[in-house]
Amino acid sequence: MPGSASINCLGPWPKDVGIIAMELYFPSRYVDQAELEQFDGVTPGKYTVGLGQACMGFCSDCEDINSLCLTVVQRLMEKSNLSYDSIGRLEVGTESIIDKSKSVKTVLMQLFEDSGNTDVEGIDTTNACYGGTAALFNAVNWVESSSWDGRFALVVAGDIAVYASGSARPTGGAGAVAMLIGPNAPLAFERENSEKLFSLEDFGFLVFHSPYCKLVQKSLARLMLNDFLNHPCPNTDMGPFNGLDDFRDVKPEETYFDRDVEKAFINASADLFERKTKHSLLISNQNGNMYTPSVYGCLASVIAQHTSSQLAGQRIGVFSYGSGFAATLYSLRVSQDHTPGSALDKLICSLSDLKVRLESRKKVSPAVFSENMKLREDAHHLANYVPRGSVEDLFPGTWYLTHVDEKHRREYARRPLDNDIPSEPEHIRSSNATEHIPSPAKKMPRIPVTNSDTGIAN
Repeated sequence: MPGSASINCLGPWPKDVGIIAMELYFPSRYVDQAELEQFDGVTPGKYTVGLGQACMGFCSDCEDINSLCLTVVQRLMEKSNLSYDSIGRLEVGTESIIDKSKSVKTVLMQLFEDSGNTDVEGIDTTNACYGGTAALFNAVNWVESSSWDGRFALVVAGDIAVYASGSARPTGGAGAVAMLIGPNAPLAFERENSEKLFSLEDFGFLVFHSPYCKLVQKSLARLMLNDFLNHPCPNTDMGPFNGLDDFRDVKPEETYFDRDVEKAFINASADLFERKTKHSLLISNQNGNMYTPSVYGCLASVIAQHTSSQLAGQRIGVFSYGSGFAATLYSLRVSQDHTPGSALDKLICSLSDLKVRLESRKKVSPAVFSENMKLREDAHHLANYVPRGSVEDLFPGTWYLTHVDEKHRREYARRPLDNDIPSEPEHIRSSNATEHIPSPAKKMPRIPVTNSDTGIAN
């Protein structure tokens, strides 16, 4: 294959391939779901209890899928002290398409220009909410293949979920996740084949794609039902299956809409949910559904709320699915090394500010939120358009849309990282590299990556 390196050149086959670093982006403004209930005139608790949602992040017309992904990629690279020439594959998962021919990856590649790195494999993957996971698997498989050239892979998943006003709107949200993939990772994919029958007890944590939090609780209950039916001789007198004897002979295909089964197993799995899944819902509860990065926002939530010693050696079950008719339940093994300065310790430290970032957001009224949704709808695919949303409300370091020209080419700029330091914003255009607007941004230094950090020598 073009760009492939021989196995002899690469040395030993890469081990423990997985997630080395993560960065998460969510909007700087949100609407309170309880206030949205009042605004929509629905029964109190419909969104907050029925859906399990507290807040919903949203974007004004000055943010789109390109700007979200630009932001999360650049922040990951800056936090990790990596040069763009250390990336050999860039995979994007999204369903928020704004150009039917040009990929989000094409726009992101302009971040690589100053490094001179144009040899980057990968494409956009669109398959409903599963696209982010498909992109992740493509990256992992590349590192584990004879095509790998020794560099990192970068996976980006991002979406803006906006529904029409009404019952579906409170299940919206927006955000993006970037993940650095390579060997000797603190979150390694478990790839070996096993004939062992796994159950929920084999996982220290379980995270799910989360359209809304209540559905996650139902999903865990469904897995418990599967464990119950697959168990050769479950104890229904004590333990997690206590009192479930009446359901021993049910057929799974007959239970999908059975409220008695659902209620019984939600109650039976309540303790399991508290111990293994509830912590994963921080971002989902506070920001809403992000589509392709949703399950990885849940993974980041688990990492951000536990210490390295609590996570070390644990197995994390990840269930990702999408309405594009695809789903995968897979396992990540957390590194045993939780010493200060270890890869696991660095990963946790990089995400430890999630709660602070959530608390620093600005709450707006449902009326303002509704106006912004109408503005996005009216401005969708307009030519010669200048966004009206306030740039000052964005987090420092956020990329934003500045203009859509007569040919529908989009131009972007970035807020400075430090609000106290006035500077001319960096610029990017959503066309090819020859039309790139010169940027005053300084070139990122080439930082050697040592074996002790990631196991890759560059």
